[in-house]
This record gives sequence, C-alpha cells and structure tokens, in this order.
Amino acid sequence: MKYTEDHEWLRIEDDLVVVGITEHAAEQLGDVVFVELPEPEAMVAKGDEIVVIESVKAASDIAAPVDGEIVEVNSALVDKPGLVNEDPTGDAWFFKMKVDDLSVLDDFLTEDEYNDLIG
Repeated sequence: MKYTEDHEWLRIEDDLVVVGITEHAAEQLGDVVFVELPEPEAMVAKGDEIVVIESVKAASDIAAPVDGEIVEVNSALVDKPGLVNEDPTGDAWFFKMKVDDLSVLDDFLTEDEYNDLIG
C-alpha cells in the first residue's frame, strides 16, 4: 500500500488503483453517516474532489490522488456508510481507478513514512 498526506491509502489490484481512507482518518472523522461517490467512467484529475464523506463530527472530501478514470465505486458504502469506521482499509474502499502509468504511485508515502507523519 501507498499513502497520501491527506490520509488516503492506495493499493494496486491487477492494473487498477483502489483508493480508501486510512484508519487514522476514519477515527478522526468519527461515525460516518453519509458517503457520496463519483460516477463510474468519470475522468478525473489529480486533486479533483470526488468523494464526500459526512460524519457526526465533520464533512470531508476525498480528492483524486492521480489522474485517471473511475472504473468502479463501492456502492455498499452508500447503503452502509458505517463500513468506513468498521473496516477502513478493507471492505470500505471508495473507488477503483484506471491510470496510464502505475509508477506514479512511487511518489506516495510508504507505510513507515505515513506512520511517521501521523506520529
């Protein structure tokens, strides 16, 4: 896995990048009550805000970590947003992206670097 400074995780599955939020981010948000996901087949650019998460504490956005195409979203989160709190690095992934070059993930944080970031 790779990590962003915005507390997202990225995992390569076959030729896709799967994106979710870290356990740290889920804890900071508190109980998640709503998730709005991007449309499949949407072309996104790095930095585009594409997911909205609302919790009892705050609302937050997830930005696209890289340029690419959204090929799948985790619709289970729409019906059961609490999955984000229950299993943030497993069943609660947000979307899968097709990117032109998977080597762009080399620029993101390793697990050790992320753990240093959150202290």
